Amino acid sequence: MTEIKKKVKHPEVTIGDEKFLRVPIKTHVILRDDVLLEVIEKYAKPLLEDGDILFITEKIVAITQGRAIKLTDIKPGLLARLLAYFVTKTPAGIGLGMPETMEMALKECGTGRILYAALASAVTKPFGKKGVFYEIAGYKASSIDGPTPNTLPPYNQYVVLGPDKPDQVAEEVSKFLGDIKVVVVDINDLSGNVLGASHKEIDRNKVVKILKDNPLGQDHEQTPLGIIRKL
Repeated sequence: MTEIKKKVKHPEVTIGDEKFLRVPIKTHVILRDDVLLEVIEKYAKPLLEDGDILFITEKIVAITQGRAIKLTDIKPGLLARLLAYFVTKTPAGIGLGMPETMEMALKECGTGRILYAALASAVTKPFGKKGVFYEIAGYKASSIDGPTPNTLPPYNQYVVLGPDKPDQVAEEVSKFLGDIKVVVVDINDLSGNVLGASHKEIDRNKVVKILKDNPLGQDHEQTPLGIIRKL
């Protein structure tokens, strides 16, 4: 327990009448050539216990799928530059607030969907309704990560897309681990979402509540994996 508390300010969290421990798992810097199952076998498997839920950040799933793209390989068009200008910047990250990330959103989601999302957001924002853009654009847009001053190298020079088929990834990892429950999550300091889950009975909303304070951090912690353990 002492070692865990050095890594997480508040390793335990209470949801309703249940208490959970969040265990961050430090790894090497994950690169495109890494195999996700090998990473999990090396770092997570020795720590897992029956009843645990392994949570995997969407970023390392996407990286190992080859979905990290160098900034220099992205050529934003006029529409991407225009739309990015109107994106609200937040402390949680750049999101689609730079032309390169917006260009990838247009390609991932389709121009029509992004334009519709932008229009709906513009109409509803004056009434105080937030998040409409990403509700319509979907996880493929909200999961796109751009570089920030705190982004771990080499990804301070990359745009990382959302993971492909996150439910399928979670199921494959679960089978590999002997039916341990697995979720692929997109968590930052402002919000969270479960993109993929290995078992239908996993309560995605509860997982988000358990991880709401972003126990893995989003800077240089180098902890792209974690365990949820009911106490």
